[in-house]
Amino acid sequence: MQIQYILFLGARLEALRIITDTGIPEGIKDLPSGVAFSLESNLAYLNGISFTKGCYIGQELTARTHHVGVVRKRLFPIWLSGPVPPEGIPEGAEVQSKSGKSAGKYRAGGDELGIALLRLVHIHEPLHLKLSDDSRVSLTASIPQWWPKSTNK
Repeated sequence: MQIQYILFLGARLEALRIITDTGIPEGIKDLPSGVAFSLESNLAYLNGISFTKGCYIGQELTARTHHVGVVRKRLFPIWLSGPVPPEGIPEGAEVQSKSGKSAGKYRAGGDELGIALLRLVHIHEPLHLKLSDDSRVSLTASIPQWWPKSTNK
């Protein structure tokens, strides 16, 4: 029984690593209720939004933004470098650019991988997480290979 449980945990951790590595949001930590917007969360890329049917909360704004607007923030997979505190990175930690401008928010992750909501204009800049004790953890964002080549919407 214990071996099966360990195998289950190992498989679950590997699945979480793959999901995080590909930037696919999963659960309430990646998609906090009342905070996460469907287009910023890449749900259109995952066929999680229909622009041809239904009525749902936020449908008009979502459709208008998709067809005429520009999405300025998106969820990105991130890799942390440098010492990560033993207690981990707190959800909602601010991501800053080298100049100290707010570039987004850390959503969730584990070890050196995570998911962050980042402003598109900052993803190719050096970024870091600002922690409560004024320490910093550098991070690198990447554009997942499964995204469409044109990611301006």
